[in-house]
Amino acid sequence: MSSILTNTGAMVALQTMRGINTNLDKTQNEISTGKSVGNARDNAAVWAIARTMDSDVSGLKAIGDSLSLAKSTVSVARVAAETTVELMNEMKELLVAGTGQNVDHDKIQADIEVLQNQIESVLDSAQFNGLNLVDGEAEDVEFLSAIIRDDAGGLARAEITIDDGDLDLKGELDDMFDWTIGDAEDAQDALDEFEAQYQVAIDAAATFGSTERRIDIQAEFNQNMMDALTTGIGGLVDADMEEASARLQSLQVQQQLATQSLSIANQQPQNILALFR
Repeated sequence: MSSILTNTGAMVALQTMRGINTNLDKTQNEISTGKSVGNARDNAAVWAIARTMDSDVSGLKAIGDSLSLAKSTVSVARVAAETTVELMNEMKELLVAGTGQNVDHDKIQADIEVLQNQIESVLDSAQFNGLNLVDGEAEDVEFLSAIIRDDAGGLARAEITIDDGDLDLKGELDDMFDWTIGDAEDAQDALDEFEAQYQVAIDAAATFGSTERRIDIQAEFNQNMMDALTTGIGGLVDADMEEASARLQSLQVQQQLATQSLSIANQQPQNILALFR
């Protein structure tokens, strides 16, 4: 049955065109923004997951900055400890020479004092951003290394810690700073104490070296995590540009056909009018 009051064909064609135009707008938006999920309206669940992951990436960037600062601080302490070891090697040569009877002990004492003062200067100046890890002033030092998200969505901190017992190289070398070589006996006494003091400096350098290495490993892991999370976020919300391009062309053809269908449907009442002529 044909009616001049209700054009069912035009209504169907119009609904089809509206659906095509909606999909066309969505596809054009994907192409212009590069995202298939740009906001919570597009896909609330995926958008929420992506935003949580994006927040974790931001947190890892901040941790990366913290680890860079930690690495620099520990590196300065390591260099100070290694320099102390090298200066103590020079001091040992003087102590061995001082155990002889026919040497100038005053000259040896003067040279040892130069090395003692130099070691103190190295340890006092080994600070980065106001933090010195070898002069005994710092207590337990904690460097933020990671943020851990549990199954319930809660966050916990992870730190790389250096105990205060490893942060007083200058204090542990007190005996060395008191060495006075007035004769061969003084030199022998100092030499007897030397190995223990020398090992203290070596252990400190090793501690800072292993800590610096741990920081490097953690920083590399965090960077890999950032890359993995960024890739995951992209997989969730980024548009497939090849698919979007093909879909755009298909929808443009459908739009043209829908326009023609609507035009044909709107001509039907004209055909009815011809019957009354």
